[in-house]
Amino acid sequence: MWVYLNDRFVQKEHALVSVFDHGFLYGDGVYETLRVYQGRVLLLERHVARLRRSCELIGLDLSIQDEEWMPILGELLVRNRLQDAGLRVTISRGEGEVGIDPGLCARPTVVVMAKPVGVYTDQQQEQGVSLHLSAVRRNPECAQSPQIKAISFLNNILAKHEAIRVGADDALMLNMEGQVAECTTSNIFFVKKQRLHTPALECGILKGITRDVVMELAAKQGICVEEGRYTMAQLFQADECFITNTGIEIMAVSKIGDSQIGKGKRGQLTDELGSAYKGNLNRFLGPYLAASNA
Repeated sequence: MWVYLNDRFVQKEHALVSVFDHGFLYGDGVYETLRVYQGRVLLLERHVARLRRSCELIGLDLSIQDEEWMPILGELLVRNRLQDAGLRVTISRGEGEVGIDPGLCARPTVVVMAKPVGVYTDQQQEQGVSLHLSAVRRNPECAQSPQIKAISFLNNILAKHEAIRVGADDALMLNMEGQVAECTTSNIFFVKKQRLHTPALECGILKGITRDVVMELAAKQGICVEEGRYTMAQLFQADECFITNTGIEIMAVSKIGDSQIGKGKRGQLTDELGSAYKGNLNRFLGPYLAASNA
């Protein structure tokens, strides 16, 4: 496995980061995940823009220019012999003396990794996943902006631990006001009377790229989309529910805790949006990465 580390490609066993890196010491850094379909990156410009925004929000200087990402990603795919892949870009504050002053780090550490895409079974796609309602609340926006896609992920990890312990696929998190927020790595939608609902950004959620795409597709199909503040009682009464992120695309939710959602499987509107997503995929993909198409 090849990894891009700072300005070079190295084998996995040589992809080493200093114990003095502030990403390791303090979780000081940001990340972005991307999806590649047959050598073409999904919505690369939006992902790069969000990565740059995350860096700006924490005052981190991203030296790699936007146009430099394509050759880096292309060569990484070729070296790992991948056409369909999940990519993770991690930017930490970098190596420096112990202390939380960002000025202690001379330059950021940049890591890019690629892995094969996980495959969901037909049964999972049809029946959906189960969620656990976590007791861990989402970090309040006043403490840390959810628009910073930060590598300090302990809040979400604790919620995921809860889900694993009870045998659920993932955890659903509420905000400090007890309103529906998001899952550990995905946004959530629900359907009630043919209207699509999703928590507003003001609920303290990440502005997901797939979330945006789903809302755009729904609007084009004449589906009413509402962003708001929702209670668990409203979610339990939903006709359908699904979660979204770059990796899973659109995944139905069958139950939350012991409560079945709707018919307990992929619903009609979820299916229609999933088909629309697949049908429009080609226009969301960028050009073939030069190296991967060589």
